Amino acid sequence: MAAPDSANGHVSTQDLSTTDLSTRDFTTLLVEERDDRVVVLLNRPEVRNAIDQQMVDELHAVCAALEQNPKVLIIAGVDGVFASGADIAQLRERRRDDALQGINSTIFVRIAKLPMPVIAALDGYCLGGGAELAYAADFRIGTPSVRIGNPETGLGILAAAGASWRLKELVGEPVAKQILLAGLVLRAEQALAVNLITEIHEAPVLMDGAHSLADRIARQDPLAVRITKSVFHAPAEAHPLIDQLAQGILFESQAKFDRMQAFLDKKTDKKTAKASATHSDQQDGTK
Repeated sequence: MAAPDSANGHVSTQDLSTTDLSTRDFTTLLVEERDDRVVVLLNRPEVRNAIDQQMVDELHAVCAALEQNPKVLIIAGVDGVFASGADIAQLRERRRDDALQGINSTIFVRIAKLPMPVIAALDGYCLGGGAELAYAADFRIGTPSVRIGNPETGLGILAAAGASWRLKELVGEPVAKQILLAGLVLRAEQALAVNLITEIHEAPVLMDGAHSLADRIARQDPLAVRITKSVFHAPAEAHPLIDQLAQGILFESQAKFDRMQAFLDKKTDKKTAKASATHSDQQDGTK
């Protein structure tokens, strides 16, 4: 994927306020926008795609665009690495007030709440903040070389950008504690076994796998996908009322009528074709 023409530019305040990705200059991301999806590559190969403040700002810009014009988001990294973590040089200088701002946790929550599904395509290192970014996605697929985990306690801090609560929901408490408290880094097959990733693809076809998943999502009704994602993440006490209200909205959508009619028409066509074939066989038998 080619970088934007001005990829060496700086993202200005004006750039961050606009939601047109095609007019934006990125320095830490490579962004490709298609009709039904946006592909974002974390692009700091010199530091194994470590997440710094500039990358956070640029991810906010991508989110702003997708909140205005919902599309599937695919996130991956360049040079055989997803993200090695937060930028340690910046992290070392952060103090209490920086932690209270939730610099990384805020963007990961925003990514998790995007209207349409988010797919993380993981290769190589996916550690610390990189892992927490992956946990915020709706789907995670990977290559055989994936290494995913949270080594924060070894650096004297905790995984405070989502892992401390998302990971337990994703893999269960015993495995989550192995990762968070004992520094376990999972290899691809281990991550697959605990459903932290759901598919393994060889590196050359990883993005093909991500696009195949995006294609499956694209075949669904976009409004139904958006509402289902919202209902799925609603708190337990909101159910079943939120399900009923959401269904009420979808029951009035034109897509529901069109798609159900197409299903019924297809079923009728199959019955007609079967009856015609049976009648033809019976005629052949009387000859």
